[in-house]
Amino acid sequence: MKHRIFQIVISFILLLFVSSAAAGDRIEVGIDEQLGSYIPLDVHFKDAQGNKVNLRELISKSDATVLAFVYYQCPGICSPLLFELSDVINKSDLELGYDYNIVTISMDEYETPEIAADKKRMFFSALDTNVPADSWKFLTGDSIDIRTVSDGAGFYFKRDGEKFRHSGAFIFIDNEGKICRYLFPGYSDRGGFSILPFDFKMALLETDRGKVSPTIARVLRFCFSYDPEGKGYVLNVTRIFGAGILLLAALFLIFIIFKPKKEFIKAR
Repeated sequence: MKHRIFQIVISFILLLFVSSAAAGDRIEVGIDEQLGSYIPLDVHFKDAQGNKVNLRELISKSDATVLAFVYYQCPGICSPLLFELSDVINKSDLELGYDYNIVTISMDEYETPEIAADKKRMFFSALDTNVPADSWKFLTGDSIDIRTVSDGAGFYFKRDGEKFRHSGAFIFIDNEGKICRYLFPGYSDRGGFSILPFDFKMALLETDRGKVSPTIARVLRFCFSYDPEGKGYVLNVTRIFGAGILLLAALFLIFIIFKPKKEFIKAR
């Protein structure tokens, strides 16, 4: 009988935990890592020249592709992120256009290839060496195709007037569209965004081999919530407190069930 009660209690507690985790997974703005999953590739965008391109064809050209979701007229983190990407390209001994490619997709369906072309010229001018023009694609598209790819990559954003609420990360995918790694640039008020060349190189080498490498983002996402206005993560006290209450309740119930009856009577 005790064993049966124990099973019921544990099942109930697990159900509460799963429900809590599922609720935490419903992100409105942020990143839900989809490691090992494949992003939808049968979608079309326009490149900076206005040509219609198929995402599958772009991804298949290289064993490793760095995917970034931004919008080109972003007044916030997008340009600093891409400038940091340009900087780590300069510092890396892997060659853009030979060892890997980059695909940047605008999350704003109203942005045009002309706007993308201006940004492409800006970030290419930040590179120390000449790289093939098609090695870093700046794409625009309609809202359906954008959302199809971003949702598949676990990148969630929300329009707020003419701006967007969003986070920032680089997603590493192999030539079949498998998500192998997420790289979250560090941030400091003094130095801005930063990517360690070693981390960047290892992410590319592992993606080239099709190796999936987890990050601690899932744990961080449970304990922290992303604040788009503050451009950082804040401690989610309510969620941590709730999990602690569930854990204490589980331990207390297990103690009551297995505590010897005589000792329980004495205690009273």
